[in-house]
Amino acid sequence: MKYSIHVNEVKTKEGNIKGFATVVFGDSFKISNIAILENPERHQLFVSMPRYRSSERDENGGVIFKDVCNPITKEFREELYDNILEAYENVLNQGKEQEQVEKSQSEMPEFSVKVTPFERDGSNVCGLARIYFDNQFIVNNVSILQGKDKLFVAMPAYKTKQIDEQGKAIYQDVCYPVTKEFREKLYGEVMKTYEEEKEKKQEEQKETKNDLQKEKEKSGQFQSLSDRETPFR
Repeated sequence: MKYSIHVNEVKTKEGNIKGFATVVFGDSFKISNIAILENPERHQLFVSMPRYRSSERDENGGVIFKDVCNPITKEFREELYDNILEAYENVLNQGKEQEQVEKSQSEMPEFSVKVTPFERDGSNVCGLARIYFDNQFIVNNVSILQGKDKLFVAMPAYKTKQIDEQGKAIYQDVCYPVTKEFREKLYGEVMKTYEEEKEKKQEEQKETKNDLQKEKEKSGQFQSLSDRETPFR
């Protein structure tokens, strides 16, 4: 899979954040807010993918943070993280702003999607999707939302400190398509899979309802027979 890496150094000396990286898959899909951190005890750099605060708690009651996106194979994780750290070192030593690694000639990355449709009272969220790139990298928390006129796809985003003209918080996408062609292809596949899974779920619910109705009818027939008077000799 072809991808490029852009790194920006954090100039402040405070804290353990040393830089931020952006990865672009196939010139078509961008992953931002990848942090380059330093372990203060070991003085070693490491990569931290974008994370979100989940509703889950650990055994001590602490908040559990989960990756928005991450490599799903050991090989690709090691390759990607090593290249990010190498690109950071290049920025420090040579002022080089970009490190590019090519694994294929295709500009658009190969991907597949999985969608879980669901309904919640009072919510405009109709489903959640996961995107798998080349079976090596996953993007979680892709939402399918109900707009005023139609459904639309919303990529994972974080709340910024900025506000719009109406005083509402501005959200910034963490990962997203960077070309019109890939956006249409990706979002089209997400919506297609959503409709297929929604139809499958409706069929399963219909079959379950029919099975329950049959069981109810059988139970009623049994009750009717048991209520009959039995003649005694």
